Amino acid sequence: MKRVFIDGYNVINAWSDLKDLDLGAARDKLVEYMINYASFYGAKVTIVFDAHRVSGNSQHKEYRAPIEVVYTKDKETADAYIERAVDELGRKVEVLVVTSDNLEQQIIFGRGAQRMSSMEFRVSFEAAEKHISEKTEALSDRKGMKLFEHMDEESREKLEKLRRNG
Repeated sequence: MKRVFIDGYNVINAWSDLKDLDLGAARDKLVEYMINYASFYGAKVTIVFDAHRVSGNSQHKEYRAPIEVVYTKDKETADAYIERAVDELGRKVEVLVVTSDNLEQQIIFGRGAQRMSSMEFRVSFEAAEKHISEKTEALSDRKGMKLFEHMDEESREKLEKLRRNG
């Protein structure tokens, strides 16, 4: 299973629909987006939010299936948390790190992970959302249809013949 680590505040500040929200609402919206993304791609997604400037803060994790949300501890950046997590995973699994921090991208790449900028990730996310939307529309369009309406002409004729002749 692919692992995806997201520098949460980096993405929030890069995506226009998130950066205009208050911080709590932006975090919640990003989590909501990533639940869909993780489900679509079958990936384990971890969103990491910096709490390194919150004095006395201890690391805190929340699980919102299928994703994990991490708030780093006092004096720990999201970058440091992600680097440590990538090191622990080694090269055993495919890892993608989402950040627009150039230095972090270089460090992560050197450790064997793939990297993607926040805006490149937006494109990937929007493709998943579009696919989910199309599938949902197709299913709802078919909902009211009867089996007979889904059949090709030849099958309809055979069924009609059976109905009339018993």
